[in-house]
Amino acid sequence: MQHAKYAFYVAVAVCLAPIGAAHAYDGANCKAPGNCWEPKPGFPEKIAGSKYDPKHDPKEIAKQQASIDSMEARNAKRVAHFKKSGKWVFDVDKIPE
Repeated sequence: MQHAKYAFYVAVAVCLAPIGAAHAYDGANCKAPGNCWEPKPGFPEKIAGSKYDPKHDPKEIAKQQASIDSMEARNAKRVAHFKKSGKWVFDVDKIPE
């Protein structure tokens, strides 16, 4: 009984194998060997200067840099306190001046 069950699964796998192979990419649209990327329909080949070109707002970049600067200042304060006292305090507001 068990052999019939396994034989059925093998038969199904053999029958379905050509279906997967028929849908495989054949590489017909490759620009060069190994360079088979294609943009989706409606998406341009070149992004720069198109509506898909990301525009970075200088104000948003400045916000990120300000955040990084304040993080580094807090970390420097934590490290200085740790070197002086030997105790690590995460909350910078609890570090005595």
